[in-house]
Amino acid sequence: MKKILLIEDNEDIRTNTAEILELTNYEVIVAENGKVGIEKAIEHKPDLIICDIMMPLLDGYGVLHAVHKNDAIKNTPFIFLTAKTERSDFRKGMELGADDYITKPFSGTELLNAVDSRLNKIDLIRQQITPGLEGLQHLIQTSTNNNTLQSITEDRNINKYKKKQIVYSEGNHPNRLYYILKGKVKTYKTNEDGKELVTELYSPGDFLGYVSLLEGSIYKDTATAMEETELAVIPKEDFENLINNNKEVALQFIRLLAKNISDKEKQLVELAYNSLRKKVARALTTLQLKYPQKSKDNFSIDISRESLASIAGTATESLIRTLSDFRSEKLIDIKEGSIVIINQKKLEQLLR
Repeated sequence: MKKILLIEDNEDIRTNTAEILELTNYEVIVAENGKVGIEKAIEHKPDLIICDIMMPLLDGYGVLHAVHKNDAIKNTPFIFLTAKTERSDFRKGMELGADDYITKPFSGTELLNAVDSRLNKIDLIRQQITPGLEGLQHLIQTSTNNNTLQSITEDRNINKYKKKQIVYSEGNHPNRLYYILKGKVKTYKTNEDGKELVTELYSPGDFLGYVSLLEGSIYKDTATAMEETELAVIPKEDFENLINNNKEVALQFIRLLAKNISDKEKQLVELAYNSLRKKVARALTTLQLKYPQKSKDNFSIDISRESLASIAGTATESLIRTLSDFRSEKLIDIKEGSIVIINQKKLEQLLR
């Protein structure tokens, strides 16, 4: 049950508003002035605050300011409840960070619509984006009640790539967003000696190329199909239009970008400090997590030793020797070139 803090000095309005919210299955916490309201906000950590502006001791602006200064409640949605309708009051409240206004007198429908809208949007912001078009489409429909993504992706070109075929190259300027329908894609950087370091692995349901689009920069790595692959293509202009016109969707892609940076930092630390055995074990478990199979027992993947070495960040010869050791220790088996994990638990212990 969602908790709503109602801060209102008028007893009749406070009682009637609380009754409407409680009848709609909200838990309502009431406060008769701003000072008490701040204390109850900190104590109960509500999902939403509804606050009058003109109150004794501490007015609504002071309450909002205090909320934003407290880390525990600073992201709580905030709705002003006020009889004042002058433009300057609205502007001051929005500049301070209020999410919405309800003007007295108001109907029960107006109140509930505003409350539902704010709670739905904060739920969206707190969600992690579900991989793939379906997850993003659900996000857009919930936040805007339309089929924006469907209109963007309908009747788009589907590009087909053969194994080892390049999708885009390092140094080029991006002009489209890719969505993986089928197959596997890796991105990698190449040094002056031609040695590859895999920066990311992608599977069906993943977006590809969004980092450079969001940054407005060139591709920092090269993307190549690891097997027969199909990609849906969304033009840069349509992607930018979606980002610029939907704050919730933009926030989710920014989160993806932040996660990408965090993953890269972790990868650099592991490459610098992990032993050879740990690097190879990490590469194998990463592949298992990225490309799950129906059966968790004896995970098998057909991947070239060069590609696996670039994922592990080691030389191919060193990788082959380590795989041979793992096979002797009965951690893995090799059947017709495919690597089969036969002792998942022991392999994971190498990572500790």
